[in-house]
Amino acid sequence: MYVIMVYDLQADRTHKALKIGRRYLTHVQNSVLEGEISEGDLKKLRNEIDDLLEPGESTIIYELSSDSILDRAVYGEDPTEDQRFL
Repeated sequence: MYVIMVYDLQADRTHKALKIGRRYLTHVQNSVLEGEISEGDLKKLRNEIDDLLEPGESTIIYELSSDSILDRAVYGEDPTEDQRFL
C-alpha cells in the first residue's frame, strides 16, 4: 500500500519522527514522508510513532491502496525520484 505521513511535533523533537519515518518511507518535504509500505511495516511505524508522541503533538497517516490512484504533481525537483530506481 502507499502512504503519506505528516507530523507536527515540538520543534526540538521533529528529528525523532523523521528518523522513525525514514526507516519505512521517503522524506519528501519538511514533516512529510511518503512511499510504498507493507502491512507489517505500517503496523510497526504506527506503534513507533504512537510511542513517540507527547501531549499536543500529532501525526497523520493517509493510506491508499496503491500509488496508481494517487494524482501527484511535483513542481521543481522530485525528492522521490532517486528512490524509485534503487
